[in-house]
Amino acid sequence: MTSAIDLYYWPTPNGWKISIALEEMALPYNLHLINIGAGDQFKPNFLKIAPNNRMPAITDPDGPGGHPISIFESGAILQYLARKTGRFGGPDERARIAVDQWLMWQMGGLGPMAGQAHHFLKYAPMMDPPHDLPYAKDRYRNETARLYGVLDRQLADNEYVAGNFYSIADMAIWGWASLWEGQQQTLDDKPNMARWLKQVGARPGVIKGRAVAADQRSNLQSDKKAQEVLFKGKT
Repeated sequence: MTSAIDLYYWPTPNGWKISIALEEMALPYNLHLINIGAGDQFKPNFLKIAPNNRMPAITDPDGPGGHPISIFESGAILQYLARKTGRFGGPDERARIAVDQWLMWQMGGLGPMAGQAHHFLKYAPMMDPPHDLPYAKDRYRNETARLYGVLDRQLADNEYVAGNFYSIADMAIWGWASLWEGQQQTLDDKPNMARWLKQVGARPGVIKGRAVAADQRSNLQSDKKAQEVLFKGKT
């Protein structure tokens, strides 16, 4: 029997990647909530697992060689889980390369840019004092739009982002892309992305993974204490 993986998590787009993957792969897991708005990510015990003080992270008691292993960085976790299960990493080497490049596209491009769009469009103007910065808002809104254009064109010829097979790349991208409205984007000119969002979002594993601790999501626009922790590093 497979031992349960310990998942250190908070319901954000990065956290959803791993809860979705675990559900899709039917891997048992124990949930450990890391309340990033309360500063749990800075606690010594968590830092032993995730030294960059970011969630998600996992500990797998059945790691390589049968020994426990802890992993941080969502992309690295997804690659590990795909190798562990032999699922969703691509059916052959060319497919695996495609999955890896779109996973890196999300990690180095969409995640950071969409995250900054959320920050400057939604949260910074509501901080005390407010930071309403037109240049930053335009820069990250426009770059996120460019990236979604890249995604839409890729999906014009492919059912999923890495080809005609569902993969960890879809799991990584979907959570961020599903929040397109908060990034002040439109799907009117992105029919392929709209089709993909609906198709992936209807998967039972995605629905279950997205729902994990969904009631814990707070409104950062009004949660001043969380703003102090997340944006000013004050615990």
